[in-house]
Amino acid sequence: MIGQDAPALRGATGPGQGKALRGIWLVGLLLAFLVLVALSVTVGARDVAWADIVAALSGETETIGQAAVAVRIPRTALAVLAGSALAMAGGLMQGVTRNPLADPGILGVNAGASLAVVVAVAWFDISSAEAYLWSALFGAAFATLFVYRIGSLGAGGATPLKLTLAGAATSIACASLVIAVVLPRNDIAGGIQSWQIGGVAGATFDRIMPMLPCLVAGFVIGLVCARKLNSLALGDDLAAGLGENVAVARFLASLGGVLLCGATTALCGPIGFVGLVVPHLCRLLVGVDYRWLLPFSSLAGACLLLGADVVGRVVARPGEIEVSIITALIGAPFFIWIVRRQRVREL
Repeated sequence: MIGQDAPALRGATGPGQGKALRGIWLVGLLLAFLVLVALSVTVGARDVAWADIVAALSGETETIGQAAVAVRIPRTALAVLAGSALAMAGGLMQGVTRNPLADPGILGVNAGASLAVVVAVAWFDISSAEAYLWSALFGAAFATLFVYRIGSLGAGGATPLKLTLAGAATSIACASLVIAVVLPRNDIAGGIQSWQIGGVAGATFDRIMPMLPCLVAGFVIGLVCARKLNSLALGDDLAAGLGENVAVARFLASLGGVLLCGATTALCGPIGFVGLVVPHLCRLLVGVDYRWLLPFSSLAGACLLLGADVVGRVVARPGEIEVSIITALIGAPFFIWIVRRQRVREL
């Protein structure tokens, strides 16, 4: 677990991962991002004329086409924020646990946030965006601590396999509790089930704005922790020998991940596999230096969720497929590939 990261970190500075190559990947990723943003605004279940697109971008909503584009703008913004947050949260969790399988969904963080929100809706009748946010943050933090504690029991401490199994068990338990809470409440069952699918449809800036401070704080904390995660990748003893406070580094990086994951789950519902797929792909492009990996993951995560949202709109016209279903179709085979590549017996 630990030994795999250190050689990769040393190799990240080789010629194949030089600044010039990283710059090329960055330009390509930025171009892909701009194209996907344009597609997200212009493509949907309804065909819209360019005149309506231009008019909607200037604030007009007089025609059906302009109104359709106006609805897509906050949806695009939410896809960017959610994809960036989930990808960076996944990178942070993989760095903290040195677990190649770490992901907010696989480790049960999304499930904990979802359970907390459902309990708050069913028992405390919450409805405001702020209440959703605080409930999700509490659930995400509790699930993170619980999974790490369970995964740390026994010989060897918190190994990737034990953390993954603890996260899977926690996710199943939380999903069962959600059903138990919602089952007798027909008045909220429809809304909860729709939210639990996980998606960016129906986004509004009124619901996005209260989450921005939490997301910004998570992004800032994550970027500040990049150097600390590089030290942790060398092993706890070596990191401590280099002057790093291992406990503080893990706490700060975990806090960033919880803020990003909790706020995103409150907005979109649980969306899985983004935090697993994106950091791994970005490692192939820029290496495992977290000073590069986290920003690249954030941008690539936005591209993935934007692309998934666009695909979900066009493959089932005039209906839509939520982004969580598209990311699951991508992420599940990727998860199997990672398990086979890492050889579970060695985790």
